[in-house]
Amino acid sequence: MTKRDPIPVTVLTGFLGAGKTTLLNHLLSQNHGYKCAIIINEFGAISIDNQLIVGVDEEILELNNGCLCCRVRGDLIKSLEGLIQKQKRFDYVLIETTGLADPSPLVHTFKASDLADKMRLDGIITVVDARHLEKELADGPEPTAQLAFADVVLLNKTDLVSPDELERVEARIRKINSLATLHHTLNSQIEPAKIFNLKARELAGNFSLPESATHEHSHGHADHDHKCTPDCDHDHTHIEDHEHHHHHDESVTSFYLSDDRPLDLKKVEAWLSELIRELGSTIYRSKGILQIQGQAKRVVFQGVQTMFDAKPDRLWNIGEKKISQLVFIGKDLDEAKIRRGFSACIA
Repeated sequence: MTKRDPIPVTVLTGFLGAGKTTLLNHLLSQNHGYKCAIIINEFGAISIDNQLIVGVDEEILELNNGCLCCRVRGDLIKSLEGLIQKQKRFDYVLIETTGLADPSPLVHTFKASDLADKMRLDGIITVVDARHLEKELADGPEPTAQLAFADVVLLNKTDLVSPDELERVEARIRKINSLATLHHTLNSQIEPAKIFNLKARELAGNFSLPESATHEHSHGHADHDHKCTPDCDHDHTHIEDHEHHHHHDESVTSFYLSDDRPLDLKKVEAWLSELIRELGSTIYRSKGILQIQGQAKRVVFQGVQTMFDAKPDRLWNIGEKKISQLVFIGKDLDEAKIRRGFSACIA
């Protein structure tokens, strides 16, 4: 990593008691190759194992593995800028949020602040309690928001539920967020490589949708049990040619759009601008590949609420099916309106 590269930041979130601190302690004990700065809010209510702490310098704690721990007393941006100004050497930041935190403000911190050229949000890791998640989803909005913004979900404490319960809980997570990578864990134990430097919010790199994002969304196939993946090479009928059904009971849901016809760039830009203006605050996450008429490369876009980024990615591979694919995650989204707007972008 060069000095010019923004420092990657991973946010650990999840409801109270899900296993965030256990995950943090696990990561601190692993040889992952990074010198981390640890940011913890509500430090007084959270315990990092005492044996990790070897010295205290006001807000900065030096841990025995060479990591730094910052107790957040004020604004997050000020805390991060303070670490940089003190010239404490670190090349990675881990932020553990309070269990009641909505990740949305954190996302904006790294997109729309002076930190944008110094640090980049690498990914949001959400830890959930397999035994209590369904009750938590029913009791308040925070667990749903934490899932909706996640790039990786750790379905933790899987030993406390039956296989049938685990399957039901996982299905509910997928209804809320079909983009996130999901791992089953015990005691938040996971390989650091599945947490660090994922580049989950980068426009560059490979784009793939989880099979679960597509398997309930048929494209006019005679066999509706077929599980369509982004790399499939058979013909697709167009999105307006099939009826779409959902049986979601959550206000936050995710849904998938695809079409094999080229899109008109100006129409797409106008459509996205309209989405930002009318629905931006209700669209938590969006991600997609676009086939633009006259553009030899795939166009990849990422969106978080009212912020969208898009750019050409790579040339379509020989024999690769040219197809636009989009996933939207949000609260009380007008899916029919979004689908109509997408259809209107056909060249």
